[in-house]
Amino acid sequence: MTIHGFRYCLTLALLLAAGTAGAQQLSDKQLIASLGQAAQAAPIVDVGLLVQEVNANVGKGVATLPNWSQLANLAQLAVEIDFENDSTAIEPASYRTIGLIADALHDPRLRHYKFLVVGHTNATGKAEHNLELSMKRADAIMVALTTTFSVPANHLIAIGVGQEMPLDATNPKAAANRRVQLINLGLAN
Repeated sequence: MTIHGFRYCLTLALLLAAGTAGAQQLSDKQLIASLGQAAQAAPIVDVGLLVQEVNANVGKGVATLPNWSQLANLAQLAVEIDFENDSTAIEPASYRTIGLIADALHDPRLRHYKFLVVGHTNATGKAEHNLELSMKRADAIMVALTTTFSVPANHLIAIGVGQEMPLDATNPKAAANRRVQLINLGLAN
């Protein structure tokens, strides 16, 4: 954890052919190879329904709701991103990680896919504030990827879920619950 910021976990939820990837520090080659395994067809995801479910269930959780539950079983690979405290400002040191992600999204194996950028917070603060902050952080990652790293904007969709899907449900205020996910939605139109 930095003095002025909190560590956020960027979780890349991937459609892997088999197995589960654990959290690890990645090189650009490892990240591209892992993301490259996401070539299987993604389930059809209605982003509008995801937004409706999370907005209708603020403070109640969404992981078991029909449209969110289809995302819950995807294998995940954790990479760290730092934001300033209660802010959307990405810590400068995290731009290397975002750059690695952008490199992977530009890789020939992935450049034709669309990704859902899902922002999460822990349960510190009010649920409504956390939902808004998570959306703004997902937007910040999307803006960084599209403006700084030239990832096509039509290949990314940002959405926030606040504290509704904790990674560590036994400790809703845990730092591990503050994260952003990139979920492969299949081929972009």
